[in-house]
Amino acid sequence: MKPFLRLVILLLALLGGPALADPGDIDAASRGVVRVIVVGGEGEEVYPVSHGSGFAVDAETIVTNAHVVSEAVNDPDLAIGLVPSSGGNAVYGRVIAVSPRNDLALVRTTHPMRLPPLTIAGNAPANSTAVLAIGYPMNVDQAQGLGEEDLFRAQPPVTSQGFLSGRRPSRDFDTLLHTAPIARGNSGGPLVDQCGRVVGVNSFGAESNATEAEFFFAVTMRELLPFLRANGITPQMNSLPCRSLDELEEAERQRAERQMLTAQREAQAAEQEAARQSDDLRAQVAFEVLDERAAGLFAAFILLLIAGAAGAYAAHAHRQQNLRHRALAGSVALMALAAALIAWFTRPAYADIQERVEERLREQMDSPQTGPLPQPASTAGNLTCTLDTGRSRIIGEPVAEFPLRWTEAGCVNGRTQYGATGGEWSRVFVPGDEDTVSVNRYDPQAREYVVERYLLDRTAMDELRSVRAEFQAPACNAGGTAATDLGDRQQAILTMLPDRPNERLVYTCSEDSAATGE
Repeated sequence: MKPFLRLVILLLALLGGPALADPGDIDAASRGVVRVIVVGGEGEEVYPVSHGSGFAVDAETIVTNAHVVSEAVNDPDLAIGLVPSSGGNAVYGRVIAVSPRNDLALVRTTHPMRLPPLTIAGNAPANSTAVLAIGYPMNVDQAQGLGEEDLFRAQPPVTSQGFLSGRRPSRDFDTLLHTAPIARGNSGGPLVDQCGRVVGVNSFGAESNATEAEFFFAVTMRELLPFLRANGITPQMNSLPCRSLDELEEAERQRAERQMLTAQREAQAAEQEAARQSDDLRAQVAFEVLDERAAGLFAAFILLLIAGAAGAYAAHAHRQQNLRHRALAGSVALMALAAALIAWFTRPAYADIQERVEERLREQMDSPQTGPLPQPASTAGNLTCTLDTGRSRIIGEPVAEFPLRWTEAGCVNGRTQYGATGGEWSRVFVPGDEDTVSVNRYDPQAREYVVERYLLDRTAMDELRSVRAEFQAPACNAGGTAATDLGDRQQAILTMLPDRPNERLVYTCSEDSAATGE
């Protein structure tokens, strides 16, 4: 029954379930998970009495289960140790709040740990959603042969995947039923969605034997959020749908295709309009030529009539021996005949239509512009950048809007110089107090600002900080090659980052009407 049930769940995941979690997001969430150890001992000799798991809701505050710390709460001879998942040393913690009713507790570090807080999912997850349990199951420690001293060393937590099976009240509090395997030691660890956001606090499992399906329970956000707020903790929250980078990039690809098709249609429409104008010009010229030919023919006909009449009169004058009238009429006849011939042979030919069309087009192209020549638009200005949630992958709690004062030299808000590389403006931030690298890019022509965030472990951050310390960013508007030099130096950091960011925030920027006085 048990293997069969697991096979069914796997098939459902492959055929109809959501995409697998991004390992980078789960690794990022794991950074804020700690081992919570109840410590006993005398003097400098300490030993673990029991242990569970917990996760950070701010840099120095841990959520865990009440039953994980209950022994230390009830026995003054016991203490609580907090062991980070990567980098740093174990520190002691003190319990600042306990709620046995819903099995929740808060532990504050006694020495700074600078833990990256996990983001809380603002919306309740739907049934059958894929979830992952993160923590320190004791049976894994035993299988690895870890001794008591090993528990105090930083080690990555264990991750297991399953699916939600519904909400239900248990032991007088609200819980999520799920199939992500947990064991002793997982208690207090987070249950997260595929973006690494907390949807529950793992608490206990259903009793079963080897032939029955295994189900586990996690305290819901309906219990956790009031508990945190009651104790003055404002967690980082995100209520947006969990989207993978693959989904986002596919949507961007389709968006680019739509833009390309729109540009092609506009170009085709422009070509059609130019062709229509050319046809109109050709028709206009053709009418002009036909009119001129008709005028020439008419003039030649009239002149021939005049020549004929003058010739007839000259003949009559000749018979009358009127030499003066004969000469005058003969002259008129000859001039009229010559003019008729000129009118006939100088009338435009049909071949002149194409030549005139081409000449008119050249005249239009060569005609001087009226007024001043158009100048390229300045990219500098005071802007307001607004988050485009439809084009963003958001893991944490981002800034929805911010002001951006940009200069053509790549200075932001009068204090931060951006680097220029291959026509792109960017700035890489490697903070000393946060385990996150941000790559901020701005496209002045499109007025698009993109922030990509990489949530890294302590080891990776230490390496990046050492590389960042090798160069000094120039002051704003330093001039010369300062911007390109910074762009080149930043490449050393970019090559060390993972292939994909954990978070991508896309902002569209527009003129700040308040700043421009509109």
